[in-house]
Amino acid sequence: MGKSDNEDPKLKHLSNTEVVITSLTAGAIAGALAKTTIAPLDRTKINFQISQKTYSTKKALRFIGETRRKEGFFALWRGNSATMARIVPYSAIQFTAHEQWKRILKVDENNGSNERLFLAGALAGLTSQALTYPFDLARARMAVTHKLEYATLRQVFQKIRAVEGLPAFWKGFVPTMVGVVPYAGVSFFTYDTLKRLYREHVNNAFIVPPAVSLVFGAIAGIISQSASYPFDIVRRRMQTDMTGKYPNMHETILYIYRTEGIRKGFYKGLSMNWIKGPIAVGISYATYDNIKDILRTSVVKFRTNSLI
Repeated sequence: MGKSDNEDPKLKHLSNTEVVITSLTAGAIAGALAKTTIAPLDRTKINFQISQKTYSTKKALRFIGETRRKEGFFALWRGNSATMARIVPYSAIQFTAHEQWKRILKVDENNGSNERLFLAGALAGLTSQALTYPFDLARARMAVTHKLEYATLRQVFQKIRAVEGLPAFWKGFVPTMVGVVPYAGVSFFTYDTLKRLYREHVNNAFIVPPAVSLVFGAIAGIISQSASYPFDIVRRRMQTDMTGKYPNMHETILYIYRTEGIRKGFYKGLSMNWIKGPIAVGISYATYDNIKDILRTSVVKFRTNSLI
């Protein structure tokens, strides 16, 4: 299959603990930077996903303008504190888990390597999503409510627990876990495959240039988010439901289908995702690869200098 991240020449100089720590750190930085960049677009997308209003670029821009005018410029980043509380551990765990799953599954072996590469990405997504899910629900709630209802992340958790009970923190968990399999699997598979082809046909250096990583990440983001988008609609409806309108995944799917149809219901806001998704995924992958390399190079140099 050619070179992969498992063939990083610096790995032979690092302990497994150092590998995990550098991966966790790079993943956390990558996730925070990517999500903060596209936070206003993310909030806009969620507001359309949970309503029965038809989506258009004009309406999305109007929502952004009205939010800025009525609530202030920084209201466009409302819910970003919950996003950071989730995305920092989520992204750190996902990238680290992906690297470890690739090692465990031995994706560099020629036999079934493509399937294993997809599986490694899917398992990484499942691992990180399962460990951080309540923060994703809290982020969705903050994105669609006024700041007077949920002023802080702490208030979100307190109010949900008091009014809806602990099970409410897991609303939308099933469609989320179902959707993360094609999303993370396709995303990591596409990105790693493009890097492999680049090394085979353009430049065999281990580190792909940041601009190229950004483009490859953007392509991975478009394909993976398109593949899993209907599940994103379902989980957002369930996460933000405070009336019992969407009791489970099956009932939610039927309701959306009957009242809004397939295209207007399950793909509402997808064009917004084609804007923000490639930006976020591209920044995330490019940042992770380069920060990880900087950290590991620094550790190796420090160790080498300390031995002199």
